[in-house]
Amino acid sequence: MIMEEPRTGGNEFDAVKRWAKTLDELHAIVARRFRRPEVRARARRYLAGLLGRVDRKNGWQMAERMGETGPQGVQRLLNRARWDVGAVRDDLRAYVVEHLGDQESGVLIMDETGFLKKGGKSVGVVRQYTGTAGRIENAQVGVFLAYASSKGAAFVDRALYLPKDWAGDTARRAEADVPQEVRFATKGELAKRMLERAFEACIPARWVVADTVYGTYGTARGLRGWLEDRGCSYVLAVTGTQGVHQEGRQRQARKVVAGLPEEAWTRASAGAGSKGERLYDWARVPLTGVGSPGPGRWLLVRRSIADPAALAYYLAHGPEGTPLEELVWVAGRRWAVEECFEQAKGETGLDEYEVRKWEPWYRHVTLSLLAHAYLAVLRSKAGSRKRGAPSPV
Repeated sequence: MIMEEPRTGGNEFDAVKRWAKTLDELHAIVARRFRRPEVRARARRYLAGLLGRVDRKNGWQMAERMGETGPQGVQRLLNRARWDVGAVRDDLRAYVVEHLGDQESGVLIMDETGFLKKGGKSVGVVRQYTGTAGRIENAQVGVFLAYASSKGAAFVDRALYLPKDWAGDTARRAEADVPQEVRFATKGELAKRMLERAFEACIPARWVVADTVYGTYGTARGLRGWLEDRGCSYVLAVTGTQGVHQEGRQRQARKVVAGLPEEAWTRASAGAGSKGERLYDWARVPLTGVGSPGPGRWLLVRRSIADPAALAYYLAHGPEGTPLEELVWVAGRRWAVEECFEQAKGETGLDEYEVRKWEPWYRHVTLSLLAHAYLAVLRSKAGSRKRGAPSPV
C-alpha cells in the first residue's frame, strides 16, 4: 500500500506523489532483515502507514491504515516477530549516506528528545528533565545521531537512555525485557557508541556538533578528548561556567568573554531559518589545552543582536586556520536536528508508539526514522529539480 498523501510541504506534493513508488525500493533494501514473508509484507505496510495521513499512529489507527482488522498484527511486528533491528539501523544509515552524503558539507549532530509517558511501566520512564516539555516530567529520553549536509538531513542512529533507577532494578528490567548485557550508560557514553558506529561506516562528515548535555562536564570531557584522539573536528555547546585554559590559566568561559573588546565581535549568519538568516554577533578566543598548543582549539561565543546579554558558548576543535565563518556555520547546523525531530514527530509518528519494552521501542523508532529519511530524500530530490539539477531516475 503506497501512501496516498505524502506529508511534505504543499509545493512539493506533486513531485513527491510522482516518486511515491520509491517506497518499494526502500522496502527492498531492508526486506532481507525480516525472516518471514508475512512479516516482510507487514513491515512494508507499516512504513506506508507511518508515511500516511493518520490522526494518531497508534496500534488501532495504524492497523486500519494498513488494511487490517485489529492491532494484533502491528503488535506482533513490534513485539514478537523475528527481524534484525540493528541491521535495519545499518540500512538506514547507508540509505541516508547514499542519498544525502557529502564529504564537504557533512556534519554529524548529537541530540536527544523526550517522550512523555504516563505511569511507570514503559522501559526507561522516570521523572526527568526533557526539552520536549521544558521541565521535569514523567518521560523516556532517546539519544539520537543525525546527519546533515547541503543535500538534507536525517537520522542515522538512536539509543534509549536507561536511567540508574532502571538499570539497577532487576524486576523492572525483566518485565521490560531489557537485555542482560545492557548496563547503565551516560548520554555521553551512548553518544560515543553511536559516533563509533558512524566512524566505522566511514560516514562522510568533517564535523561533530552537539548541545550542552554532550559538551559540558562529566563524561562529556571524555567525549571531547575521544573525538580529538580520532582526529575529528567538533563544535560542542557548553555552559558559561565551563572552565577553559586561556593565557596559561583556567577561567570560566563567561569571564573570558566579559573581557572581550567590541571589535572582537563579528556579525555573521548561522544559516537560514524559517524567518530568514539567523544573524548573531560572534567572537572566538584561541585556547590551549593541558600540555598542548593552542592552535586548533577555540572558545566560540554567540551573542544576540536584540539582547546582548544573551550569550551561548561553544568549545571548538578543528584544523589550524579554520575561519570563524566556518565555525559559525558548523554551530548553526545543530538546528537541523531540531527540524528533524519536529518532522519525525509530526510526520512519521516517532512519539506515537504504544510499546513498553526494550526491543519494541527500538523497532518502532527505527522504522519511524527510516520513514523520515525517505521523506528527507524526496525533499532533497525535489529541491534538486527546482534548482535545475537532473531529475532522479
